[in-house]
Amino acid sequence: MSAIPTRSAPAQPISGARKPQKASQVKFVRPAQMSLFAQVTSYPPLGQVTCVPRLQKALKSEDDDKLQFTVVLESSKTFPEQTWEAQIWHNITDPNWSALPLKKSHDHSIPLMTGNAEETYHRYTFSEAISLPENGGYAKFTVRYRTSPDAEWQWANQRYPVNDGELAFASRKSKYNDPSTSELSSIAAKQELSQYIDGLSSELEVESRKSEAPGSMLWNISGTTDAAKENESGIKRTILGKPSALLRNFSLVRVWSPWLAPRHGKKEFRLTEDAILSSFLRSDGLHLVLLAISGTSDVLTVFRSSDKGEVVIQARNDNREQAKFQVLAAVADDFEVATSAVIYEARKIVRSPGSNATSSPPPSHTSNPDSPLGSDIVMVEKDPTAQWLSNWYDGLTYCTWNALGQDLTEEKIVNALNVLKSHGINISNLIIDDNWQDLDNEGQSQFKRGWKRFEANRKGFPNGLEHAVEAIKRSHPSIDHIAVWHALLGYWGGISPEGELAKEYKTKEVKIKDPVAGGTILAIDPDDVSRFYGDFYSYLNSVGINSVKADAQFFLDLLEDPDDRRRFITAYQDAWSIASLRYFSSRAISCMSLTPQLIFHSQMPTNKPSILLRNSDDFFPDVPASHPWHVFCNAHNALLTRHLNVVPDWDMFQTSHPYASFHAASRCVSGGPIYITDEPGKHDVDLINQMTAPTIRGNTVILRPSLVGRTLDVYHDYNEGNVLRIGTYTGWAMTGSGILGLFNTSSSDASTIVPLIDFPGIHADSHGKYVVRAYTTGRVTDMMQPLDNSLVAVTLEHKGWEILTAYPTRAFTLSGSRGCDSASDGVTHVAILGLLDKMTGVAAVVSSDIFIVENGRLRFDINLKALGTLGIYFSDLPSRSIDKNFMVLVFGQAVPRKAVWKSSGDSSTVLAIDVLSAWKSMGLDPGWSNEIVVQIYVN
Repeated sequence: MSAIPTRSAPAQPISGARKPQKASQVKFVRPAQMSLFAQVTSYPPLGQVTCVPRLQKALKSEDDDKLQFTVVLESSKTFPEQTWEAQIWHNITDPNWSALPLKKSHDHSIPLMTGNAEETYHRYTFSEAISLPENGGYAKFTVRYRTSPDAEWQWANQRYPVNDGELAFASRKSKYNDPSTSELSSIAAKQELSQYIDGLSSELEVESRKSEAPGSMLWNISGTTDAAKENESGIKRTILGKPSALLRNFSLVRVWSPWLAPRHGKKEFRLTEDAILSSFLRSDGLHLVLLAISGTSDVLTVFRSSDKGEVVIQARNDNREQAKFQVLAAVADDFEVATSAVIYEARKIVRSPGSNATSSPPPSHTSNPDSPLGSDIVMVEKDPTAQWLSNWYDGLTYCTWNALGQDLTEEKIVNALNVLKSHGINISNLIIDDNWQDLDNEGQSQFKRGWKRFEANRKGFPNGLEHAVEAIKRSHPSIDHIAVWHALLGYWGGISPEGELAKEYKTKEVKIKDPVAGGTILAIDPDDVSRFYGDFYSYLNSVGINSVKADAQFFLDLLEDPDDRRRFITAYQDAWSIASLRYFSSRAISCMSLTPQLIFHSQMPTNKPSILLRNSDDFFPDVPASHPWHVFCNAHNALLTRHLNVVPDWDMFQTSHPYASFHAASRCVSGGPIYITDEPGKHDVDLINQMTAPTIRGNTVILRPSLVGRTLDVYHDYNEGNVLRIGTYTGWAMTGSGILGLFNTSSSDASTIVPLIDFPGIHADSHGKYVVRAYTTGRVTDMMQPLDNSLVAVTLEHKGWEILTAYPTRAFTLSGSRGCDSASDGVTHVAILGLLDKMTGVAAVVSSDIFIVENGRLRFDINLKALGTLGIYFSDLPSRSIDKNFMVLVFGQAVPRKAVWKSSGDSSTVLAIDVLSAWKSMGLDPGWSNEIVVQIYVN
């Protein structure tokens, strides 16, 4: 549980019905369908190209900057083929619009990774390049087409609901790529920043900073706020100025005290909520990113907007002395570079003396030494056992909240776990979520109920919490971690004045300012909160609880009195962080804590292990409109949280839900944990198996990519109905795989064209060859190169999604081949695809090596963290024989022949190996290993 239960819907930026305004796609009911896509195919990175509402990287070449347009026309096969023509009309090179004729490609078509359009449509591809001006600029374009030279031209933006495309590209000679750019004087810094902000306030002090993100300029903007007096904070509102040359803007705003959400705008900056991060795309292709710093010197800083579209800085000072507020600004050709610049500088600020950053926990004399140990220390463990060397949240987690509700009992928990087990669902972690605590005022609102004692309530847990834990572990030994939920102040109504806790610890009455949870509650006084949390977590540890979910942390932000906020915020955060690390290591979930003070005080410092952080508002199973928004919101919030010292948690979901696979796919590409909260008996086992995999030690793990997933299209408004693209990466640099999750958040069908260069990890210096595989269809492309016009097409139905993975290939020339014809170029190209039957199956590959052995055979050594169907791409597989050309071993023993085949669903270029069935039938002993070792020899 994370949200207050009485709130039934997320804060969505939806006003009225959503209109299908898609510049990247136009639907022709009959006789044709057309997709529009613009891509800059020049190198190296230049900036951003925006086809409104679709944002696309622009690339620069040594010779010239070229903008490559590609248009796909699809006409129904119920009509005869026609001699289609297409043009781009634009004002890129001249203010007056002119035509760019497109050439029909007769030998190149964009592979369709989903759907069956190729069976029902004639598909035609048109493309042409145009030189970009040397200086950065802004332009528009549209498409016109006709069925034959004798037919009339049809304009896409006149006949169908599609806007003109927009392009914003940076200058070829950007000074921000100059690594020698240094800090300027205060006057010069303000003059420099004034190039990007009109009417920059004279009240503010502007200092340049040396950016740690190459290719950016960085400024620190500060001012002073009055001291807090009596029960009133010092408030300062200052107009920063108006971002100049504005095309689009994006902000992360406080939709409610505990949560952030994205907001988008165009040429006017308008906010109805406070923002902590705002980014502005300019007409010269540059990005201006602003970050409001909070949590230092007890100052809260946010952004607002004026009626004139200006950025307003509002600072609240809870200190009894005058204090300084700070805002960071960065400009770069790329949003990620500018964001990195302000984040790196913010880390320095929160580390500086007097910043109130969370301190590291003191050493515990009762625990083992921290790793790494000194070279002269040898650890000897009694009765050692092999352990899975991964994080606790890499296991599948079951949460009781939506599944069992608030009326929780030991019996209900055990029954739900038994039902999961009967369905073959093997979970690793359990979260006991709400109503286990002993509370007063039974029958009243949860906001009127206070916590009485550490032990569980007698009604739901008559034999105590320890008995429940023992019963769970006895019946379900696969569960390694059991967590309990609690509010940071104890419960929603704080501490019961009549309970044991109020008698044992110093308390204080505090006022909460919230229309739902507001009122006076009793809380542990900050003077005693360290002892309280130490005792509480020691108790939990003693009864077998080894992880926690600390919810309702935003109550610290809702404290009405500034003196209370000053005393409570840092004291509670430090006490909780230190106690959770001491007793549970990093096995803690911080929830409802996306408040500015907590972000900068506890989540940004890197002086402690990463913990899980709830990344957005709740999963609301009964609110249909909330589900695409939930994924959209998480993907945009991750633009900030991916830079924090946390693992973003996209919340639980139910597998027996209309949006189940939509949520499941998004969790797989999120890079975070996966929790299910199914009602007993309502499970989609097949879907769970697509997200998880068994290990050789009998555990069930999720397959998390190496990087946190986030949206690739920063300035796309939710109401424009674009395909949401979530990008992540797994593996080592250059040899790993880029993963792209595509989600249709609109109420109608959608399609998109994806360039290879858009996959994370593939960039201007990527000169190898790649293949792309679609998870749901198993379709695999021919090899493609980033420098070419390499594109793939995807169509998605309502609630539809797809996960594309780009795999780098390696080339080998095999000598002495017997029984197979060599490839046309004498070279075999190969790639390890990971587990084909898992959404992010490539993340199952722990390590791999491919090399030619002395006898001329090609050898694969692959270590997998889990079991499933392993896929290997071979460019010449159709000409090879499995019986004559392949030998597959697991732990040095040959696998059964039936476990190896050519995967017909993967374009016949994929060798499939059912490692799971082979492991079961061979009866092998894993010994000390946590991983399964697969070897493949190829003649």
